Amino acid sequence: MKRSLAVSTAILSCGLATAALATGNIQAGKAKSGACIACHGKQGISSTPDYPNIAGQTEFYLVKSLREFRSSLRKDPSMNRLAKELSDADIADLSAYYASLRR
Repeated sequence: MKRSLAVSTAILSCGLATAALATGNIQAGKAKSGACIACHGKQGISSTPDYPNIAGQTEFYLVKSLREFRSSLRKDPSMNRLAKELSDADIADLSAYYASLRR
């Protein structure tokens, strides 16, 4: 019984965490993507191998990455500087936008 309850709680928690990530506004993210375009390309596809393609990445991955750059858990001077200026809403919007694009 305890195991069943624990498994059910874990599944529900994962579902709620995913739902919490899906709050970004795609159109707002597109409007905020100006700084991203310089390195990651207009549609999230970089024209150089120096920068990763971000179009079509999962929203979860993008939110996690931007939060890690903002906190300097992930190290990249340019990304750390840019991400420090982003609010949680900015991160959600940008992540929703880039997740909506095709690779």
